[in-house]
Amino acid sequence: MDPHDLARRLAAAWDSAPITLPAALLPPDAGAAHAAQHLTLAERGWRLGAWKVGAKTADGPAQGAPLPPALPSPASLPYARRDRFIGLELEIAFRIGRRFEARATPYTQDEVLAGVDGVCAAIELVASRQALGAEPLSAWAQLADLQNHGALIAGACVPYDPALPFAAPALSWQFEGRDIAPPQPANPAGDPRRLLAWVVNHSLAQGVPVEPGVLITTGTYTGAVLPEGPGSAIGRIAGLPPVQLILM
Repeated sequence: MDPHDLARRLAAAWDSAPITLPAALLPPDAGAAHAAQHLTLAERGWRLGAWKVGAKTADGPAQGAPLPPALPSPASLPYARRDRFIGLELEIAFRIGRRFEARATPYTQDEVLAGVDGVCAAIELVASRQALGAEPLSAWAQLADLQNHGALIAGACVPYDPALPFAAPALSWQFEGRDIAPPQPANPAGDPRRLLAWVVNHSLAQGVPVEPGVLITTGTYTGAVLPEGPGSAIGRIAGLPPVQLILM
């Protein structure tokens, strides 16, 4: 498996129709997928400006991907996409305010939280460069594809308040004025702040320092909602400024 070839194909697929990867290019493990992530950013000419991270359960392992910089809210993007549009997610992102460099011991959650200088509501547009087939898509191939990332839109940041109920904040989530929030919004990872130290230590293990200004978005509170057509999505999370994405 050649991660450079995989990254070239995934990077090119941002500008074409979804592709089917040959079996020989499917990553065999997380390490190969992580290598392809950074190579994909390089192939696209993107600097690393953000990370996405999540977990399927409150005590489950973290999984994430480096991302290009977020778009400031309100942002406009085309509804008709070349890649495979999966949906929109409402999330909370944390802005890093200091540089984290490699050291002999991992950074703790308290150390990373002390380095957070802002929090914002965010919308992730979830999309895939891979075509659906008869068999389920490889989990490692999805991880290599920036964990199905399409775009990140960030609302204005406010200072970090540890009292905010991060596991299940009060929120409003609308598309064209229609409520699209689930009855009981919650992050499947539980309190997503537990994921921040994983991102910092994982990035350093890849040889990539975490720079000031990097945003870490920490998973959906709403699942992924696929709009039926163009329109405006507005997310409001209590204690944070709103975030808006207009699909044109």
